[in-house]
Amino acid sequence: MGRYIIRRTLIAIPTLLAISLIIFTILDKAPGDPTSNLPLTIPAEVREPIRDSLGLNDPFFFRWFQWNKLMLVNEPLHLFNETFGTCIGNCESPDRIISWSSRSPAMDTIYERLPQTLWVLGLSLVLGVIVAIPIGTLQAVKQYSWFDNFGTFFTMIGYSVPTFVTGLMTIVFFSVKLRWLPTFYRTTHDVSITDWSSIWFQFKQLVMPVGVLTLFNMAVFGRFTRASVLENLNQGYVRTARSKGLSEFPVIVRHVLRNSLIPVVTLFALSIPGIFGGAIITEQIFRINGLGQLLIASIAQSDLPMVQSLTFIFAFLTVLFNLVADVLYGFLDPRIRYD
Repeated sequence: MGRYIIRRTLIAIPTLLAISLIIFTILDKAPGDPTSNLPLTIPAEVREPIRDSLGLNDPFFFRWFQWNKLMLVNEPLHLFNETFGTCIGNCESPDRIISWSSRSPAMDTIYERLPQTLWVLGLSLVLGVIVAIPIGTLQAVKQYSWFDNFGTFFTMIGYSVPTFVTGLMTIVFFSVKLRWLPTFYRTTHDVSITDWSSIWFQFKQLVMPVGVLTLFNMAVFGRFTRASVLENLNQGYVRTARSKGLSEFPVIVRHVLRNSLIPVVTLFALSIPGIFGGAIITEQIFRINGLGQLLIASIAQSDLPMVQSLTFIFAFLTVLFNLVADVLYGFLDPRIRYD
């Protein structure tokens, strides 16, 4: 297992370099730069020094190399120094990726937005999986029963209805009509563990966005779990376990569910980068200042360093959690070995 992880990690390095080249090339060739947002009355001789100061006139591969150095070396080193209080490298004035719109380090803005994304989107993903797995398993065990039919109908609604529709419906019903919950998410609210009113307000403003996304995640994972459990219920090893006298509960939990979780783990691992990417539509509806909204704002402002940083982070997380999913396969299915 250790050799497999090392081999996959070594393969991930050129993969990430290729991804960074693709991201940098696409965004570099895209129309628009900071000078395109300036008034048309500004002459070209003024725009050109601005482009020079941002390094836009440097050779392409030189800019790509500099960006890789900042993204893969300087930014992780700065995060390590800030986290552990060390001083490795240039601690006085480290070179970092600077956002064109805010003129501040792009990663600092990402770190500021990250808790909002984890509060809402991370919580909804975890809750969706926790609820979906037992419900999907019970649906498969009781196939074509009233519980299965109702669960299928419910998951179809959750999967088919867009989140912007369910989000607006919850706002109209719970905020406008009943006035039970706040209409929008207050990002500036500071949760105090010792203050019950602060915790209660945070809970109320989380109910609608987390509920909307949990419904969607529950529908997706519930359908995957049901289909996977149904496929494994008729396998030979299940009949063998039953023939040995095992009761139905350990057969389902220890044998069927364990092997059925492989596609669910794959979907879950690939959904985690989507957390950090943010459910853009839901963040717009509830005005959550997460990473998804930051990505949209950066694209609108032609803030290439911020867009490049965000997209590379999402790509890195996809590669990382693909590796995590492959490792978990060996624990879930005894037939899979990495020797």
